[in-house]
Amino acid sequence: METTLILAGALAAALLALTLSIVRNGRQRAAPAVAPNDDAAARRLDEAQREADLMRRQAELEIKDLRLSARTEVDRMAEDRKAELREAERHLHEREARLEARIDEKERGVEESTRRLAGRAADLEAEGRAVAKDREQLTAELARVGGLSAEAAKAELKEKVAAEARLESARLIARLEEEAKAKAEDTARHVICSAIQRVANDYVVESTISVVSLPSDDMKGRIIGREGRNIRALEAAAGVNLIVDDTPETILISSFDPLRRAVARQALERMMADGRFHPTRIEETVRSVESKLDQEMRDEASRVIFELGVTDVHPDLVGLLGRLKYRLSYGQNNLVHAREVALICGMMADELGLDRALAVRGGLMHDVGKALTHEQEGGHAVIGAEAARRCGEAPEVVNCIEAHHGDVPPQTKEAYLVAAGDALSAGRPGARRENTEIYVQRLKDLERVAGDFPGVDKVYALQAGREVRVLVDAEHLSDEACTLVSRDIAERIRKEVTYPGQIKVCLVRESRFIEYAR
Repeated sequence: METTLILAGALAAALLALTLSIVRNGRQRAAPAVAPNDDAAARRLDEAQREADLMRRQAELEIKDLRLSARTEVDRMAEDRKAELREAERHLHEREARLEARIDEKERGVEESTRRLAGRAADLEAEGRAVAKDREQLTAELARVGGLSAEAAKAELKEKVAAEARLESARLIARLEEEAKAKAEDTARHVICSAIQRVANDYVVESTISVVSLPSDDMKGRIIGREGRNIRALEAAAGVNLIVDDTPETILISSFDPLRRAVARQALERMMADGRFHPTRIEETVRSVESKLDQEMRDEASRVIFELGVTDVHPDLVGLLGRLKYRLSYGQNNLVHAREVALICGMMADELGLDRALAVRGGLMHDVGKALTHEQEGGHAVIGAEAARRCGEAPEVVNCIEAHHGDVPPQTKEAYLVAAGDALSAGRPGARRENTEIYVQRLKDLERVAGDFPGVDKVYALQAGREVRVLVDAEHLSDEACTLVSRDIAERIRKEVTYPGQIKVCLVRESRFIEYAR
């Protein structure tokens, strides 16, 4: 707007200057002609004067028009600006009104919530007073009707409330178990089956007797020696029994310890190749073979550790793992078992998104205590955990070792995987040898333990003792009570029956309604 006024003023000044210049030029042109012809000059001067006046008036008119146009434009712009300000003011007022409405609504909501909470608090307080009053009246009534003291009535009331809470908790446990099974059973089955199928080991159950082939029957006499001194020296040095019978070109080495049998067999083969048999030579050979086997066990353990990708294993633990090569559990080689458990745990950890390195390490070392059970008192899980702790293993690995048989509670998810992997490896068909009498006795014990509970009608041990099917009387046990009975049966089996792996307790309750149409 100011720019427009400036331009209009400048244009008016320019027109005025132009008019004055024209008038001045006309007068200058008319001045020389006055002398020869005064009339003509006067006329030309008048004409020039009129022309100048006309041009001045035109310039003044144009200046007025420009000023009027500029003023009109300024007024229009001012009106537009006022309209914009009025519109902005209107929007501002509307926004303030909306904000005030929202604030009022929030304040009303807060006030309503406060009133509701105050009312609820008052109701709860009244309900609490009513409950306390009802409890006092009930206690007094029980004492009056039953002739009980207040303490006795209180005890009876507590027992009743506890029974109701136990029943309610049984219902809740049953419902939660159903929900958990619906979600977790498929996932667990997939993880376990995937891990088992991906580990394919050939099992060879080892016996307690090694057979050594002789080049000829004459070698038996040299092994026995004069008055049996050679065979006695070998038995004493290796800790085995040598059985020399009528079987041609064969001698048997008997011992429960596979390491002793291996030492005796290799020592015997060396001496047969050398041809020298006497007590001193026998003792030297046995010591040499023991040193060689010790190195072989370490090499075998190092190979398994490298294969599994486990790092930073203490040399003492490497030696203990190597000794598992000649340790058996129900005929199952412990080093092979440890390797398989590590593989199973690693696969399940991958499926579940857990720490694979921790699961593999814990699975490999879970039975390391079995290499020391003949030297120390206690279970192999506790002994192995203490050895791992001395060798600087992480607390998580120590817990995996110590908790895989339930000696201590598992502290990590990987510890649960190690316990599950141990049960899966030991429970695979053909993995372990078992005496028939022991097997049959375990089945009888399972049926006896489950049949001792009230309300149990029939008990069947199924799947080679891996499952116990319990049929109960529907009239004596409710669905909620069956949940507690099944847990009690499982707990009693865990305490009283010795078994490998795990046993499934399946309790069945059904109602039958029979009618006859005639």
